[in-house]
Amino acid sequence: MQFRPGRTLALAVALAAPAALYAQGFGLNEIGSCAVARASATTGAPCKDASVIFWNPGAGTELPKGLTFYGGLAGIQVDGDYTPDFSTTGNSYRPNIPTAVPPHVFLNWNGAGRYALGLGVYVPYGLTSQWRDDFPGRFSAKRASIATFYIQPNLSIALTPSWSIGGGPIIGHSTVELEQSLDLSSQEIAPGVTFANLGVVPGTEFGRAYLKGSAMGYGFHVGIHGKIGNSIQVGARYLSSIDFKYDDANARFVQLATNLVVPDANTGAQIGVPAGTPYDFFLATEFRDGGALVSQKVKTAITHPGQFEAGIGYTAPTGTLLSFDYGYIYWNKFDVLPVEFQGPASGSSRSLIEDYHNSASYRFGLEQTFSRYWNITGRAGFSLTETPAPDETVTPLLPDMDRRNFAIGAGLPLGGRYSVDLGYLHVDTKGRRGRIVERTSESQTADELNSGFYRLNANIMSLSLKASF
Repeated sequence: MQFRPGRTLALAVALAAPAALYAQGFGLNEIGSCAVARASATTGAPCKDASVIFWNPGAGTELPKGLTFYGGLAGIQVDGDYTPDFSTTGNSYRPNIPTAVPPHVFLNWNGAGRYALGLGVYVPYGLTSQWRDDFPGRFSAKRASIATFYIQPNLSIALTPSWSIGGGPIIGHSTVELEQSLDLSSQEIAPGVTFANLGVVPGTEFGRAYLKGSAMGYGFHVGIHGKIGNSIQVGARYLSSIDFKYDDANARFVQLATNLVVPDANTGAQIGVPAGTPYDFFLATEFRDGGALVSQKVKTAITHPGQFEAGIGYTAPTGTLLSFDYGYIYWNKFDVLPVEFQGPASGSSRSLIEDYHNSASYRFGLEQTFSRYWNITGRAGFSLTETPAPDETVTPLLPDMDRRNFAIGAGLPLGGRYSVDLGYLHVDTKGRRGRIVERTSESQTADELNSGFYRLNANIMSLSLKASF
């Protein structure tokens, strides 16, 4: 008998886009509570805190003189479901995604001259998709996560009293993890013969694959900010793409009991074992030395796309700030993903088809300080975010779709040096059709692949502390 793990290591799909369900693709915008409360319309008219290091690196010279600290957390809770097209019970399958809490920390030193130095640590890409044990798409991915943080030293320079530029290098660290169920029916027992041909029902789980890897990457971030008169401000920023090469990822496998036996002599003859032999008995050899499903290395790479954003802000005579930003993310780099297995499954190495396209977002913000009420600042925002995923690439890993984001928040002063920002954002979608199987050819269409409907929404609470010294 020759067991051939044909599709077992489709786990590489998870390396293509293990991610979250919150922003475009697997991007995150929950960087700073003021920005969350204004729906991220903060590049043309930045928040007056050190998160400008991310939202507009050129605006560091416009913060108060001395040292400014800004740091906090964003709690992100995601809900939704997947409903198959022809569910006989009408049941939907819900994810069980844990609440994620990405942090952000920024420091900015604005000296007496034209220069400001800063340092930012933030999470622009990441989070998790996770499904329950009964989800039929668990053979594509049961759990997948990516956690990427950037460290950015920053230098801002005031060119004139009204215009400044800034930027700095990016040092990135990314970790990916995957848990995937293994479907016995799709495995080859001999060339061209699968267990499904022997009567094994699709969706028969016989094992789990676990994968973990990390990588470093490097890029840069630049920005410009200016004021036109007393009421208008404009700005733009560009964050470069960064390539992360996971050259030393670890894959391990755990066998699960199917409790199936070879049903008859005819089937046994094809496999080369007597009728009544437990399938689990001879499958176990694949999880031992000499088998295909032993611990081994995997190589792949994920490009975290570049970002461009430009915006404008207008301050009315009442002190009300109105802001608008346009964002553009270069997702077209997330096209075809090569995956190489460095062990017994090296024959399963291949390229995975993603075909993402560039996408845009439109962000509107509002801010007003109420001097009669302890100088509390109220904020609100709304944004529209286009999905970069084509109809053929809406998967359990990342069932991405267009989003409508509604935001509200406040800034609360705590004495002269301290204040607290609160932000809440609700992510709403119309839902989208998607697939639970791998796409193996560019000729396959969405009508051929998609077999159900994904629905998603998210609630985000953000809290940040601001301090000046």
